[in-house]
Amino acid sequence: MPLDERRRTGVSKGHQQGRSDGPPPAPQPLPIAVVDNHTHLDIARDGHPAPDVEVALSQAAAVGVDRVVQIGCDLSGARFTVEQVAQHPRMLGGVAIHPNEAAKLAATGELAAAWDEIEQLAAHPRIRVIGETGLDYFRTGPEGVQAQHDSFRWHIDLAKRTGKALQIHDRDAHDDVLRILAEEGAPESTVMHCFSGDINLARTCVEKGYHLSFSGTVTFKNARALRDALAIVPLDRLLVETDAPYLTPAPYRGAVNSSYLVPITVRAMAEVLAIDVPTLCASLSANSERVYGSWTV
Repeated sequence: MPLDERRRTGVSKGHQQGRSDGPPPAPQPLPIAVVDNHTHLDIARDGHPAPDVEVALSQAAAVGVDRVVQIGCDLSGARFTVEQVAQHPRMLGGVAIHPNEAAKLAATGELAAAWDEIEQLAAHPRIRVIGETGLDYFRTGPEGVQAQHDSFRWHIDLAKRTGKALQIHDRDAHDDVLRILAEEGAPESTVMHCFSGDINLARTCVEKGYHLSFSGTVTFKNARALRDALAIVPLDRLLVETDAPYLTPAPYRGAVNSSYLVPITVRAMAEVLAIDVPTLCASLSANSERVYGSWTV
């Protein structure tokens, strides 16, 4: 189902285990404010409408998540993102054609036109990210692989031409993601969004100078390999995200996610890293500013 259809219906992209007992309570605020590095405020989920942007931002700020990066990963979402970043000083944005959308658009002959519009939208000064782009071999079959590769290469080039950060979606495609980045030359700021690899992939990404962004998945009981990967990432390469409305951290897995739940993930990350929460928060905030620039400019 296309992303714009999910916006209208609230049907999610594979996370159908929504809870019926209301939104999770607000966690204890963080001692130092951090950034939600990747959220989708335009997407509804499991019958719940997309959130009110101002409410979502205020709820997040109340618990120490005072800035967000809103990601629009199809044309509708990218247009929404440009509109919203112009209105909300707590928000920067990213625009791209998601790899699964790229395969669909290629099949209808519309991919090149979509790229043209993304490039136009990316010119907005508060759009600081090209992404999420990359490869997804879980939801797109072999017939769509070439389109995904072509689109990924195009987005890498756009990020380098515009001097913006690249956020990468990598699902079941680790080797090809790394290969294409090596062939094209990664942008100066490259972020592995919702990092999903093991300790070996984490080491490789760190060696290449990429940033690794961790989501609520790091709190899942079955995510020991992911926590092992997190444990070896230097503090200056870490980011945190929600991927809201998806990937809600435990113990609220299955509920609709939102930026105000980032503190749960941050505290889980601090435990894995065996450091205090203020130290991690300070690093996450500094890393975000280094990758994306200032929210006040």
